[in-house]
Amino acid sequence: MSAAQPSARRARANAADRLQALQQEIMELILERGLVPGDPLPTEHELVEELGVGRNTVRESLKVLQALGIVDVRHGYGMFVATKQLGALAATLEFHSRLSLRNGGHEALELVEVRQALEAGLIGAAIDAMTPPALGRVRAAVEDMEARAEAGRPLSEADEQFHRGLFEPLENGMLTNLLGVFWSAYSKLHEQMDPTDDLLVETARNHRDIYEAVAAGDKATAARLMAGHFDGIRGLIHTTVGGE
Repeated sequence: MSAAQPSARRARANAADRLQALQQEIMELILERGLVPGDPLPTEHELVEELGVGRNTVRESLKVLQALGIVDVRHGYGMFVATKQLGALAATLEFHSRLSLRNGGHEALELVEVRQALEAGLIGAAIDAMTPPALGRVRAAVEDMEARAEAGRPLSEADEQFHRGLFEPLENGMLTNLLGVFWSAYSKLHEQMDPTDDLLVETARNHRDIYEAVAAGDKATAARLMAGHFDGIRGLIHTTVGGE
């Protein structure tokens, strides 16, 4: 190995550190100025002058912040503080969960564990906040799932509506975003798994049971059934991994 190779690696590492530090500086600038989602950011030229770095370095940092959902670049209009979104997290979870099916399914199982803790833990609060219109939407999602299961069709769309409908009455934007992230990752994961027709029917029946516990205001039963539902998903993942 030549002496130049370690030197080149150090230079790349230093450049990456500087880029990361600049990203942090831009985020601190947003916070210090009291900017909120939708507010315009300083121009590239202003950031170059204020932060004392080159234009290309600023551009690279802004690209990363855009990918992270912190900065929104609108061509022809400028740069803005991004509205709350977790798209980057969704893409990361989706990729690693799907990739893990080739090697034991560890990340996919971790995703299920987090969803289980979140949904089983909050379903009691959701029951307290439930309204007749919201409960009607949950029931409609169950009926859609049952019809799809009987026809041997995928349940994913109706399944998403069921879980979203359960927790919408909480009016918790962060929870809604997180559930959307988890669902985005899981729906892609589910495409790589192949549930049998019997499993489709069983899944629809499990959701019917959860709905009935929610409608009855039975928090303990609803939480137990929700946790059991995710145990079924774990089983499907184990089957998929074991079959490869």
